[in-house]
Amino acid sequence: MKKLIVFLTVIGLTFPISSTFGQNSVKLGHLNTNELFSAMPETDSAQRILEKSASELQTTMEELQVEYNKKYQEYVDLTNQPTTSALILRTREEELQSLNTRVQTFQAQAEQDLTDQQSRLFQPIQEKAMAAIEAVARENGFTYVFDIAAGSIIFTSDDSVDILPLVKAKLGLQ
Repeated sequence: MKKLIVFLTVIGLTFPISSTFGQNSVKLGHLNTNELFSAMPETDSAQRILEKSASELQTTMEELQVEYNKKYQEYVDLTNQPTTSALILRTREEELQSLNTRVQTFQAQAEQDLTDQQSRLFQPIQEKAMAAIEAVARENGFTYVFDIAAGSIIFTSDDSVDILPLVKAKLGLQ
């Protein structure tokens, strides 16, 4: 019985050690995708296109707002005149409501348009970057690669390798 206990104890102690040595080592890497995207020239050109579109939409929005303010001031002036008929006031109120609806609709559509355009412009850039990250991770045997720009990593060990220089090299960036 004593031999059985010793045998089970030896097996119990050696099993975790052998399973530890039998496993492949985990290789960790990290990078800041914000830095990577900033280094990619495509990001600058996409940002310029997006800013130009935003500026054009902003100009149109300001023009609509000026038109609304002018109509509103005309309405206020009419309400101060005692000879203005109720029909004219009601018609002007309806014009104001219609114009206000147009302004709000334009604003909502402009925001959606910018969001859609941003997705169209930046998706290929993100796909290119992700393909390079994946290629570098595979070529260098990384088990996990963490994006520290996401803010979910609160500790980076010295064993974790910053692969940003490798990905930049893969993309031909400085």
